[in-house]
Amino acid sequence: MKRIAVIGAVLEEPRTSQRVFNETVSQYRQIVKGRMGIPFDDEDTAVIALTLRGELDDINALTGKLGNLPHVTVKTAVSGSLKHGTEKP
Repeated sequence: MKRIAVIGAVLEEPRTSQRVFNETVSQYRQIVKGRMGIPFDDEDTAVIALTLRGELDDINALTGKLGNLPHVTVKTAVSGSLKHGTEKP
């Protein structure tokens, strides 16, 4: 059953972590519906928010992979199951 989720990520030292972060996100591009990134150059930090729509297993897999990257901290909020009839094929 599909769900909607938001992943918030803080990348410390983004010059060293952003390439792998982006490669990991691109592996799940089929569930990524939106992305917003804000650099904080003075703090050598970046904040990225991802909006997702997909199966809970895929959301959890992406969250786990991102959370295991060095210098990356993630938090995820997930909706309950989407109501029957609102899912698109």
